[in-house]
Amino acid sequence: MSSHTASLSWSLPDGDDFATNRYSRAHSWTFDGGAVVPGSPSPAVVPTPWSDAAAVDPEEAFVASVSSCHLLWFLHIARVKGYIIDQYQDNAEGFLKKNAEGKLAISKIELRPYARFVGEKQPTPEALETMHHAAHEACFIANSIRSEVTCEPQLTPPG
Repeated sequence: MSSHTASLSWSLPDGDDFATNRYSRAHSWTFDGGAVVPGSPSPAVVPTPWSDAAAVDPEEAFVASVSSCHLLWFLHIARVKGYIIDQYQDNAEGFLKKNAEGKLAISKIELRPYARFVGEKQPTPEALETMHHAAHEACFIANSIRSEVTCEPQLTPPG
């Protein structure tokens, strides 16, 4: 078992008025390795100037967390199977909507990973699908959430 920490910090900016709801929600996340990430609600939820569009919002972080976990397991599985990957990209997307209880939730996350395999050993489409399925099954984050997660492997590079 392991423990994982993150610290969040927010303070009322000078000149903002908390009582009238005219205050910035921008804050920072500090992770145990020292990385500091600017956080904010999405401007779709809290309009600017009370949010920071350049910061990471919790919904984006949630989608990125699922995508990152999938990547790490996929790389491990591919390596164990003898494949060599030199590039991986995922244009993941999360969908916020009301759930069965009428509460807003990220109800679905679509992963769209592309992996470039190099060397003589290349996976068949079936082998690629099997590795992505195994990565999804092993992902700690996917195993921790109620959201539906789908994976649509891309056979050509995005863009």
